[in-house]
Amino acid sequence: MKEVTVIIGSENDKPLLEPMEEKLKELKIDYAIHVYSAHRNLEELIAFLKTNKTKIYITAAGLAAALPGVVASQVKEPVIGIPLAVGELKGIDALMSILQMPKGVPLATMGIGKQGVINAALFAARILGK
Repeated sequence: MKEVTVIIGSENDKPLLEPMEEKLKELKIDYAIHVYSAHRNLEELIAFLKTNKTKIYITAAGLAAALPGVVASQVKEPVIGIPLAVGELKGIDALMSILQMPKGVPLATMGIGKQGVINAALFAARILGK
């Protein structure tokens, strides 16, 4: 079982997460990255979540950013959402989508951009007691 499962909506998002990967490695946190879009392959995402074993999920998404909320609605483990600074609104739309979850769908929301990416790794470390 990985300590942290990272889910991104597109391969194009991987370079934006490099600072988080560096921090997870520095903190010796075992992680894996998976690509699932809440919009393009929802059924595959939900099937993955039903079988995946992890302690924490980190999800990153831009634009409409449905991915973090979908993951948080399907799992019991803590979920950390990172709004990516992409698109016309440079992440403001993603921030609002991740931040405004309905009652019963807890989701920790990080800041937009690089600081949010790094803080996600640091927050996961705190949850893990590292």
